[in-house]
Amino acid sequence: MLNNWVVMPTCLPLVLRRCHACASERFRADGKFRVNANHKLIDAWLLALCTVCGETTKLTVLERKNVRSVRPELLDRMHANDPSLAAELLQDPVLRRRNRIAVDWDGAWRLDTGGSGPDHLDALDALDAIDVPDVIDVSVRFAARIPVRPVRLIAEGCGLSRAGVERLIEEGKAVSAIRLNGKVSGDFTFMLKR
Repeated sequence: MLNNWVVMPTCLPLVLRRCHACASERFRADGKFRVNANHKLIDAWLLALCTVCGETTKLTVLERKNVRSVRPELLDRMHANDPSLAAELLQDPVLRRRNRIAVDWDGAWRLDTGGSGPDHLDALDALDAIDVPDVIDVSVRFAARIPVRPVRLIAEGCGLSRAGVERLIEEGKAVSAIRLNGKVSGDFTFMLKR
């Protein structure tokens, strides 16, 4: 029995950077951009607000680029304050490195199990049921590059504690081609055995 799970973003992640005004380290980006043109050169920033004091920080997207070298649809999306563009940019490692930031995805994603969630282990535990499969295959797909521990995903998707999932891994009842104890941000599959 193959089940498909999807890790989906619910909002933009927090930007981790030190605030100059209050020494907080978290900023919330809401998809607002500032674009400034000076003759034939253009600068663009993604704006983020400090979660404590509301101070604005600018994350450089374009710096002194010739206007003709910038795709018109990118400029249109920035002028329209497109939140999906902000999400794409916050996932870009070049932008994060250039601005010396990190992103925090805690509370900014959800797991969609397609309605087949905690019943997995109920099916495995029902040893007296005749039509219950011995193995349940689960394919996990990421809608965005969100770093998450597979143990947390399995626990949430199956309605278990993390310690319970660790126990399943130790007993060889939860197996995968990837290491289930680390963090992943790309698609993977795993099996739950009876």
